[in-house]
Amino acid sequence: MGALTLPASSLVYVDTQIVIYSVEKHPNYWPFLHPLWAASQAGNIEIMSSELILLETLVGPLKSGDLPLAASYEQLLTSTEIRLIPISAALLRSAAQLRAGFNLKVPDALHAATALAAGCTLFLTNDPAFRRVAGLSCIVLDDVVQAS
Repeated sequence: MGALTLPASSLVYVDTQIVIYSVEKHPNYWPFLHPLWAASQAGNIEIMSSELILLETLVGPLKSGDLPLAASYEQLLTSTEIRLIPISAALLRSAAQLRAGFNLKVPDALHAATALAAGCTLFLTNDPAFRRVAGLSCIVLDDVVQAS
């Protein structure tokens, strides 16, 4: 089975799908993501994302009325397992430059700008569009799964 390669002491930025797959224990992805969260709990890596992830993860459960799932997202995203970076005017300006330069969607541009500003070692996503962003060390989860 393929595995995520996580350098010790790395700062790993997680995109929204990664949190969704983790909280919902997606059968295709959870076996690959569980070691990520275990490494974080052991203090070997730090997981981070933008505060935007709170909005993005809550929409689905709120639409469907699944309040326990919404609570699960809130619990993870307000825990010490993940550090959320506040959205600032500087990040929004950087996101605008990335959106213009790499033709990203607004949320993707904000995620990329946040990861770059924080100096993340790895950017973990399942969206290949992030590969276009210069300076972003991107791992697409489907590539890891297909390599297994």
